[in-house]
Amino acid sequence: MADSSTLVSETGRSLLADSSALDSKIIETSKENVFRAAVLDAEEEMPQIETRVVLVQEAGKREELLKALEEIKMPYIKTDTIEELGDSDCPEFETIFVVSDFQAPIFSNLCKADCRVIGPPVVLHCAQKGEPLPFSCRPLYCASMLNLVLCFTGFRKKDELVKLVTLVHHMGGIIRRDFSSKVTHLVANSTHGDKFRIAVSLGIPIVKAEWIYKAWEKRNEIDFSAADDDFRNQFKVPPFQDCMLSFLGFSDDEKANMEEMTEMQGGHYLPVGDERCTHLVVEESTVKDLPFEPLKKLYVVKQEWFWGSIQMDARAGESMYLFEKSESPDFKKSVSLLSLSTPNSNRKRRRLKETLAQLTRETDMSPFPPRKRPSAEHSLSIGSLLDISNTPESSTANGETPKSCARPSKNSTPLPLKQSARWQVAKELYQTESNYVDILTTIIQLFQVPLEKEGQLGGPILAQEEIKTIFGSIPDILDVHTKIKEDLEDLMINWTESKSIGDIILKYSKDLLKTYPPFVNFFEMSKETITRCEKQKPRFHAFLKINQAKPECGRQSLAELLIRPVQRLPSVALLLNDIKKHTAEENPDKITLERAIESLKEVMTHINEDKRKTEAQRQFFDVVYEVDGCPANLLSSHRSLVQRLETVALGDDLCDRGEQVTLFLFNDCLEIARKRHKVIGAFKSPHGHTRPPASLKHVVLMPLSQIKKVLDIRETEDCQKAFALVVRPPTELNNKLLSFQMTTEDPCKEDWLKMLCRQVANTICKADAENLIYVADPDSVEVNTKDMDSTLSRASRAIKKTSKKVTRAFSFSKTPKRALRRALMSHSATEGRSPSSTESYIGSRLTSTSSLAGVPSPSLVSLPSIFERRSHTLSRSTTHLV
Repeated sequence: MADSSTLVSETGRSLLADSSALDSKIIETSKENVFRAAVLDAEEEMPQIETRVVLVQEAGKREELLKALEEIKMPYIKTDTIEELGDSDCPEFETIFVVSDFQAPIFSNLCKADCRVIGPPVVLHCAQKGEPLPFSCRPLYCASMLNLVLCFTGFRKKDELVKLVTLVHHMGGIIRRDFSSKVTHLVANSTHGDKFRIAVSLGIPIVKAEWIYKAWEKRNEIDFSAADDDFRNQFKVPPFQDCMLSFLGFSDDEKANMEEMTEMQGGHYLPVGDERCTHLVVEESTVKDLPFEPLKKLYVVKQEWFWGSIQMDARAGESMYLFEKSESPDFKKSVSLLSLSTPNSNRKRRRLKETLAQLTRETDMSPFPPRKRPSAEHSLSIGSLLDISNTPESSTANGETPKSCARPSKNSTPLPLKQSARWQVAKELYQTESNYVDILTTIIQLFQVPLEKEGQLGGPILAQEEIKTIFGSIPDILDVHTKIKEDLEDLMINWTESKSIGDIILKYSKDLLKTYPPFVNFFEMSKETITRCEKQKPRFHAFLKINQAKPECGRQSLAELLIRPVQRLPSVALLLNDIKKHTAEENPDKITLERAIESLKEVMTHINEDKRKTEAQRQFFDVVYEVDGCPANLLSSHRSLVQRLETVALGDDLCDRGEQVTLFLFNDCLEIARKRHKVIGAFKSPHGHTRPPASLKHVVLMPLSQIKKVLDIRETEDCQKAFALVVRPPTELNNKLLSFQMTTEDPCKEDWLKMLCRQVANTICKADAENLIYVADPDSVEVNTKDMDSTLSRASRAIKKTSKKVTRAFSFSKTPKRALRRALMSHSATEGRSPSSTESYIGSRLTSTSSLAGVPSPSLVSLPSIFERRSHTLSRSTTHLV
């Protein structure tokens, strides 16, 4: 292997074996130079040696190098050949050569002469940092790998390794032959070997050889560092490099997903049984035995190895995840007992019977618990009777229950044979509360704590903002319900019929009101974040696969576990109602239970109201982000979004006819926006979340009080799903007609018009909302939808847009003539000059420009007459309606 070989360069220097020793000598020498002043009182004073810089060939022509040397006060000379420098070996000078090209012949000559050679980036770097030139026995071109310690593994070609080591030295890096704790990066050509395993366990970055080559290409960038995370991550060794995977026992969807993940992580997949396969990944819950005898070189591993490798972003060790044929010890015991001869004693018969009964109980798939002997019921304690393994709260889709993570229950007092119905329901309340606490503990211990852990292999799986969005106030909810569980446990241990259950709920009602709304309100956002991160981040997907397969989760996903807090309070309210039904009238807890139920209802009502407010705020911000130029005054605490409607404009008042228009109906206003012609770039928040670009452009925000009439245009062959609004803006004397055609089926036109009129009536304080709707013929308001989707109509709209752009481009009357003349007159008056000559000149200029702007465009010749006729007809029709 090349790892253990000793490589020698042209100068006879050891590149790997002697690298560490040479580096230590360099460090010692530099220390001697630094602390030389401390030994001035030695026997003989060291002679002073002057340092000078020689700029060779192209380096002497770079002005930035000359300025940099002047900044660090370093004398320099220029030369084209070494022969010109006759005193290069003079002991009075410490000569440093600056060479721009480390491939040039002069560089080789300097290296053979053991001269100190550096590159221009080193000089510029030292000048930028205000530091002296570094001392290095090797040629140093740049400092992009300064303070990096590299180790190599898996390289078999000596020439390739020599080249990589040389480049690392040129960039200031250090090479170690043996892997140690000082190594900062492992350059790997294979995922096998001890060095790779140690680097994975220590979390050392593992990169490909391309990392060194690409860093050398950036050698002239002064501020570049090869250790930059974004740059280094481009060349990390994928987990399944050099691996051929096969999958056994998985469903078609799971297999397809795992095969896709394999290719994403640098591996390849093959059918089961292929001799080229290096790893066989087995679903241990469905596969009991392999269909063939595996080869010795084949790793047969559990699926946890697959997902664990993706999670830590490196190939995990196979020894911890090897698949073994599972055989139940109890099954072996029962078989051995059955194989014995028939026992002669009753004792042996009883042992055999108990073994078979135990085996039957373990393999029984019935959802009902096994019946206990009557004699055993007398010996049960509180802890064993209040077992949480078979409760409605713990039942899942697969019939499994998360294992308890909380502290064990107290058990002391034996129970009588028969208890009241009130006790039975109270026991169920405690059982479900215990199970609920265990589920919350599982969420935190199995998911939240590992995600928040510092120093994760491969870096953080999720950002802190994403973790906070997913889990929210789960820890606070757990704290409250842990206290409720402890109080219920004490109550059940010291049970009497007079014990108050309602007081426990009332005691923590304020805490429930504080902790639940933040989580329930953002539960949908939590689910969306889980789904998005699982799709975009393979490591998080692998993390969920590993933990959701553990018995603590009961085969439930994280999203399914997180829905439990949403369901818990209604479940508690139902159980409290059942307890109240079985509570006697004279029991003081009857009234307390009623108060507790009311307090829970108040909490749930507050949650619902808070959730509605949160949803309304989200809708507001969605509108603001979707509509470019949306007015800031749209955001208001009393305003709520009622309905959104997609339409097409049938008139030219707000925008061009046929343009797509979106109406946002609020409880007091109507936001009208059109579709953008050019979509701006996406917005990226500081946390890295990319928001889609605004797809709409703001047109007008209209208060509903400006809507005077709502016209329901009759359905005809030439007019379908059309309606109009008669509005009067405060700056206009006459009414305007805004007509639209609905492009969606939901809501229907009748419901939309009723909804709109209801909001208008509420705004203007009218009770008769239906009286705002008027039925009109399409001809009376000149509305037609027949040609909206025709090719001629689309061409006409394109011509109108083009003509508007041309008119704007050649318009010379953007500044009003009167305002410009008034400004010039005031300017002339301040200077004491007569404005007559200036006025006449400016007047003639304005006249000529206005006459030029008045030249009609061929495509707009007929527009004024059309607008005049439409406005006349509109004023007549609206007057008739009023």
